[in-house]
Amino acid sequence: MGKALSEWVSKFLAVVRYEILWNIRKRKFLGMLIVAFALTTLSLAGGHIRSAITGDPVEPNPNFLIDSNVGLGGFGFFLFAIVTVMNTISGEFESGTIVSLLAKPVSRTTIFFGKLFAAFLTLLATYCFLIVYMTIGGSVVYGPQSNLHLVPLSLIGALFSTLVWVSIVLLLGSTSKSSLIAALGALGIWLGTNIIGSILGVLAGQGWILTYIPGSGNTGSIGGPPQVGTPITTGTDSIGPNLINYILHPSWNVTYYKINIGGSTPSQVFWEELYSEPLSAVISTSIVIALIYTIAFLVTSWYFFRRAQVAE
Repeated sequence: MGKALSEWVSKFLAVVRYEILWNIRKRKFLGMLIVAFALTTLSLAGGHIRSAITGDPVEPNPNFLIDSNVGLGGFGFFLFAIVTVMNTISGEFESGTIVSLLAKPVSRTTIFFGKLFAAFLTLLATYCFLIVYMTIGGSVVYGPQSNLHLVPLSLIGALFSTLVWVSIVLLLGSTSKSSLIAALGALGIWLGTNIIGSILGVLAGQGWILTYIPGSGNTGSIGGPPQVGTPITTGTDSIGPNLINYILHPSWNVTYYKINIGGSTPSQVFWEELYSEPLSAVISTSIVIALIYTIAFLVTSWYFFRRAQVAE
């Protein structure tokens, strides 16, 4: 038993090393760091950009780091998921290297989860770099940052949020064996959930549907209607910030609204309150949804990879 486990671990680590070296040769990791640096720099510079446009001074913000969602947000998580795994499986079929890879005395299950773990390590390294950069940059631009002990929750939340999109991209790549379809299909899903979600939530008042869809989720508010309250997004992309907010404000309730046009005059626009729920319920729901989608999509991807036919 011990020898068999040792052999499996050696094979698993060999696959991880193979995938990481492949990413380095293709400059994928370097590209991710460059993109991450650019996106977070824009996030850091946002206050100064607004100041240059409006003329208002840049105010100190001790909560910038814990509110920044690693400086990326939902689109950043989606983008890194695509860059990290869009050709992890499909690229092997497209280039023909899958033949030599499967010729090795390594099971397809070991190959699949070794590649997945390598993707996780790549994301972990990237997000650790971002958090260090955001901590230093946030302190320089917005002054000393508070609640730094909660920063690890941002890291955990970012990884969790990204893994949902990773599982979607892997599923599309494993079933289609096409990196292009994996990228475009995931992009279509992301655009659909965000565009249709905004319409359902703000105009139709049916944003609760987004609770069960990966992405930004429904949009609520704390302390009043959206124009005066603190906005909260409830989807899988916001797990990190919502965990931090819950620790800091465990009694918060999230209230959801829809826009109504009419009122006393045809042109009047006002926000109609729909319902409220505790922030704890928002967090638990988003974590459960993220787990369900991630596990279901990864298991399905693994199944299709194990059954895939390889043309010599």
